[in-house]
Amino acid sequence: MGEYSPSIHGTLDAGLESSLDPHLNSSLLQGVELDPEALAVTVPEPVHLMEGMFSELHTVVSEVGIPVTATHFDLQEEILWMGNHRGHATSFFGPTMGRYSSFQVHATDDIRHIQSLETGVLFLSKCNLKCYTRGGLVMFDYPMEEGADMHSLLMTDNNTLLMGGLQNYVVEVDLNTVQETQKFTVEVPGVAIMRQTSRFIFCGHTSGKVTLRDLRTFKMEHEFDAFSGSLSDFDVHGNLLAACGFSSRGLNGLACDRFLMVYDLRMMRAVTPLQVHVDPLFLRFIPTYTSRLAIISQTGTVLFCQCHFDVSSSKQALAFGDSGGCVHLWSDAPEVSFNDYSRETEFALPCLVDTLPQLDWNHDLLPLSLIPVPLTSTEPLLSDWPTALATPSPRRAPPVDPEILRTMKTVGFIGYAANPRTRPRNQVPYKIKDVELDYDNYNQVPESPIGRDEEPHLYMVPKKYRKVTIKYSKLGLEDFDFKHYNRTLFAGLEPHIPNAYCNCMIQVLYFLEPIRCLVQNHLCQKEFCLACELGFLFHMLDLSRGDPCQASNFLRAFRTIPEASALGLILADSDEQTGKARLGRLIQSWNRFILTQLHQETQEQEGPQAYRGGNVTMYFIVNCSCSSLGSSSESAIGKLFGCEVENSSLCRCGKETVRSTLTLLFTMHYPEQNSQEKTIKEYDFAEILKKSICLEQSTQAWCENCEKYQPTVQTRNIRCLPDVLVINCEVNSAKEAEFWKVQAEVKPCKKKQWNLMEGFTFDTRAEDLRHVWIPLTLKMSISKSQGLEISSWPEGEELSAAEEAEGASLYDLVVTVPHILDARTGGNLVAHIKVGETYHQRKEGVTHQQWYLFNDFLIEPIDKTEAAQFDVSWKVPAILYYAKRNYHTKYDLRIKNPIDASVLLTEASLARKQRKSHATFIPLMVSEMPQAGDLVGLDAEFVTLNQEEAELRSDGTKSTIKPSQMSVARITCVRGQGPNEGVPFIDDYISTQEQVVDYLTQYSGIKPGDLDAKISSKHLTTLKSTYLKLRFLIDTGVRFVGHGLQKDFRVINLLVLKDQVIDTVYLFHLPRKRMISLRFLAWYFLDLNIQGETHDSIEDARTALQLYRKYLELSRGGGNDEVRKVLKGLYEKGRQLDWKVPDSDTGDGQGSLKTAAVFPSVMGL
Repeated sequence: MGEYSPSIHGTLDAGLESSLDPHLNSSLLQGVELDPEALAVTVPEPVHLMEGMFSELHTVVSEVGIPVTATHFDLQEEILWMGNHRGHATSFFGPTMGRYSSFQVHATDDIRHIQSLETGVLFLSKCNLKCYTRGGLVMFDYPMEEGADMHSLLMTDNNTLLMGGLQNYVVEVDLNTVQETQKFTVEVPGVAIMRQTSRFIFCGHTSGKVTLRDLRTFKMEHEFDAFSGSLSDFDVHGNLLAACGFSSRGLNGLACDRFLMVYDLRMMRAVTPLQVHVDPLFLRFIPTYTSRLAIISQTGTVLFCQCHFDVSSSKQALAFGDSGGCVHLWSDAPEVSFNDYSRETEFALPCLVDTLPQLDWNHDLLPLSLIPVPLTSTEPLLSDWPTALATPSPRRAPPVDPEILRTMKTVGFIGYAANPRTRPRNQVPYKIKDVELDYDNYNQVPESPIGRDEEPHLYMVPKKYRKVTIKYSKLGLEDFDFKHYNRTLFAGLEPHIPNAYCNCMIQVLYFLEPIRCLVQNHLCQKEFCLACELGFLFHMLDLSRGDPCQASNFLRAFRTIPEASALGLILADSDEQTGKARLGRLIQSWNRFILTQLHQETQEQEGPQAYRGGNVTMYFIVNCSCSSLGSSSESAIGKLFGCEVENSSLCRCGKETVRSTLTLLFTMHYPEQNSQEKTIKEYDFAEILKKSICLEQSTQAWCENCEKYQPTVQTRNIRCLPDVLVINCEVNSAKEAEFWKVQAEVKPCKKKQWNLMEGFTFDTRAEDLRHVWIPLTLKMSISKSQGLEISSWPEGEELSAAEEAEGASLYDLVVTVPHILDARTGGNLVAHIKVGETYHQRKEGVTHQQWYLFNDFLIEPIDKTEAAQFDVSWKVPAILYYAKRNYHTKYDLRIKNPIDASVLLTEASLARKQRKSHATFIPLMVSEMPQAGDLVGLDAEFVTLNQEEAELRSDGTKSTIKPSQMSVARITCVRGQGPNEGVPFIDDYISTQEQVVDYLTQYSGIKPGDLDAKISSKHLTTLKSTYLKLRFLIDTGVRFVGHGLQKDFRVINLLVLKDQVIDTVYLFHLPRKRMISLRFLAWYFLDLNIQGETHDSIEDARTALQLYRKYLELSRGGGNDEVRKVLKGLYEKGRQLDWKVPDSDTGDGQGSLKTAAVFPSVMGL
């Protein structure tokens, strides 16, 4: 402690005490060198301060007589904040202490802590955390649990804070979601003060102890028992911790201890205490000039007055708040800065109303637009042009002169050429037509020359490759014939959902057996996990017998991933409909993203392993000749697609840098064409692939040896071969397209000669004569010198024993994903997939392999040659998958359902205001767990995310172009048997992060705010949580009873077998007759008047159960004839009443009594 100033142990001169500002209540400051002349007046004009001597600079009054309870120097701007005992906050700007803003934070509680952020300021009160803008607008309000008594908060990083107080826990809150992420248990009476260094989080307890806790786990590492009574304050600087507090004096209670306890954090023990001659209440390290320690004592008529003390981040200013409502600013320099680098503060604009010009109403030509009129209508203005018309469309730069390209010499990455002087100086002529024809991408595809000039009736793109659309009728999808497009038992995917361009790649992942098993075995706690959602979707694809599924829940989770949005993978509806999206490049980026995302998610938490970990690891060690692949390849995705790559950078000075990474796919790189050669050479695909994998290129890079950017040769080599080789073709411009066109040019076939012999039929198509450049099988090996060797291989042949011993492997082409160019529809993406034996065995009971075309819900078998042929005028390659022959034999392909009965147990609601008194359901007990065949009443309510798009035909009929996009908002399940029959065990409101355009309150009963976790009083859950409950019920084998369940399951995105669904819509229906509403059926059969003002899903589910009981009663009484007779009477009555329920005298009350009679146990809920 020798470095501290001797004034720490000194006392103030007696003559100075009377010169202190009266608002300080005779406070004494230890460790601060005071200038007697500066203290003689409150604010000297001009202020003369000696450097290094702290003196009072300014004093301002916030509210007279209201004690100041918190002060804080803003860490971003030159602002000083204070909060008082009545919950009011005030800010002052700069060293002149001009008032900046003032607002009420809490109605009754005092402000106990203030913390500034980049975008706002946090205010902590007893049971509330609020964030305001610096101007006083509320950003969020986070209420604490009942009984909380918070005292301090600590920012652990930019988006996370800890809050502690006089309770047995410390709460961690994520500021991005404003939700509690963790709760750490601490000993009673809790944590009153928190500080942080790079090693520990320091917690001060009112019991007199200071605990040192781990930064990550918050576990206690060390403990200092500083004072026997209570702790007042402590601070940490470097390797020192200083604390002040109170000691126990027996029967006399607590007394302020005049010894400061000091601890060495290197040795974790106490050093010699520091004695002071005042009662210390607050202390702070001020590490400027020499290390100083400031000790503040506040005494008065009350033993300990409420006050606060803070030091600016620049260590140039001190701020004190006293019990009289004053804030005192002390500094060691007249030109003080609160922060080293402060941003500019925004001030309110002056009012401009009084400065408006006077208008002469008698002037005929006076424009009325000079009068500012507020917008009172929500209707669009005439000046609000649509985005399509207002979007700037810059002209494309003309191509570089070919003469310049021919004579250009390249040095590094810069080209030099003589000016051919073929154009005027500083002028670039634009020829619009030529620029449009010289397209460099495939956004706008010109019509086929064949279809435009020679035979207009011919269509260039084959029909099965064209974009397929669903034609909607009054019945929606019920009368659409999907079997016309898919005669197999495999399931297609519906295309009308936003961002459904990735349907083809979802099918690709599904038909890779290890991926299918991995994601179905995976289950984690993340709300939006793509691996979990893929597992749910693949389960539906497994169950389907040719009916299409939809990836709505997967795409909903996909839209919430920040990385997907940052990569531009989330398309707007206008881009999908107009065909402006560059689908070829987009699907390749999506391919890279999904493999990386699945790798990370399955690496974080893997469920039951879908592979034999030991065998696979041994395989990689043998083939890679390396000790370990590292933690980056521990997931099954890394083992399946991962390839360890060695990247080498060689500077011309001779320094070589080598680093190893894991890559999941490779990108094709094509040879540069010599400008002197007019024709493109023919290359072997294996040669191009090898050069793309073992890439060598020259570029400018930073050299640490040369300490500047130097020309560097970068080479890439692989150490091991993956099980599945993924290739992005990168055919994104006319240059690459021309290269593919030359490689796949039409070559005459000797066996098929064009002639006009009798009986010759024109079965020989142009596609049959096209050269297949992509080999169906590749032989790959890594030589002893770590060199990669790739060559084409006959498809049906196997390797010899000698070749297998050398480590060679055969790779079969299993997937090709082309981009279909179609000017009429904007283009689309399809997939050619070689479906393996296991899939055929499960679906069709046969064992064979077959290539199929997957075009959304169109599925058709194709020839293997068609899968590998590409006519780049309409079919452009995007992605290729090569799989090692028999690679899946070393993976465990068993699926163990990870969803168990625990998902039905009690769970906490996301809604903060939800209380047990608001509960509308009783969760299942362990003894009530459903069994196969049990009845469960089900009903769901929905909200609208996107409105329906339709057009009116010339004959007056309406045609639906795109249906409305619905989202499930409430799901209710009631018990179907037992003593508690009719009692709900699930009544979940589903929280949604997407914008709701219509709550459909009249039909759903959902009101604005019911789905908002901040204000909802309902039992609010995530869609994934409720989805797991329904999946467990389906997997158990229960039978669902409801009205219109087909639509419910479709929106929830569940596939339920027909024998598990009892739908009252079809029970009380005659062929070729209309469907009857639940309300009319309940009135006719049960004498119930339901759905009076709004719908209630609990009431609807119970009513459906009663109707099913009624149907069983009718069936047992007279069989099918009796049921048919009753239904005829039902339809006759409906026609008489125009299917409207007549007004009932008893109304809803009668329905309630009837329900109570049928379900007596419900009345106790």
